[in-house]
Amino acid sequence: MNHGYEALRDSADWVRARVPEIPTVAVVLGSGLSAFSDRLEHAVGFEYAAIPHWPRTSAIGHPGKLVLGTIGGHLIAALAGRAHYYEGHDLRAVVFGVRVLRLLGAKVLILTNAAGGVNTAFERGGLMVIDDHINLLGSNPLMGPNDDRLGPRFPDMTEVYSRRLRDIADAAAAAAGVRLEHGVYAGLHGPSYETPAEIRFLRTIGADAVGMSTVPEAIAARHMDMEVLGLSCITNMAAGVLPEPLSHDEVLETTRRVAAQFARVLEEIIARL
Repeated sequence: MNHGYEALRDSADWVRARVPEIPTVAVVLGSGLSAFSDRLEHAVGFEYAAIPHWPRTSAIGHPGKLVLGTIGGHLIAALAGRAHYYEGHDLRAVVFGVRVLRLLGAKVLILTNAAGGVNTAFERGGLMVIDDHINLLGSNPLMGPNDDRLGPRFPDMTEVYSRRLRDIADAAAAAAGVRLEHGVYAGLHGPSYETPAEIRFLRTIGADAVGMSTVPEAIAARHMDMEVLGLSCITNMAAGVLPEPLSHDEVLETTRRVAAQFARVLEEIIARL
């Protein structure tokens, strides 16, 4: 499937022809977190299958729908589900949705995910602001010829996750009465969960949480000069932290349990933008 500039423009034009306003903020909703899109007012939704060139998602907990609506006075474009590297997509497909949202006009991107807790001080069900990431996918969405219409050949990654937005997230969480952790997110391609030895390695190199998404999207967003905020829901403690096996059912159960506080924090963040 074509995921180059012309395909991105086709998808953006298709969506733009069907909505009256341009979104200023984009949100990508991770595993089990898509219910937030139901809170948008005056919402219009499009199945990914209906949008030209849009990659499909098959992951459980990812409905596969673009929803546009308002919240906190902002028009929001929310991706209820994302494409993953482990599904067999190449990384240009993984970041396709984020690039389309930028072409639609979104300048702020909030990336959310379900993550495993590497930091032993974290608790299951907690929320973490991503301060930085470690790309262990073995590749990069900017590989191959650069299209200058999207961004520069060598984009700076000194501050992938905006300090301004991280400060806003702290203030929003305080207002919502929710504790926020801060940490480094390690992105691996999965789909198998990590081994205890791999988790010890991640902890040694400075990771606080681990997951199978977000990093490619953040890189592509910065390539296109978007301001990025990352939020992780710590849905389980990573392998070896607790004496129990890991399962995706646990991930989804935890996100259901914390969905209300996650939504409160996200709404408070958007209201402050």
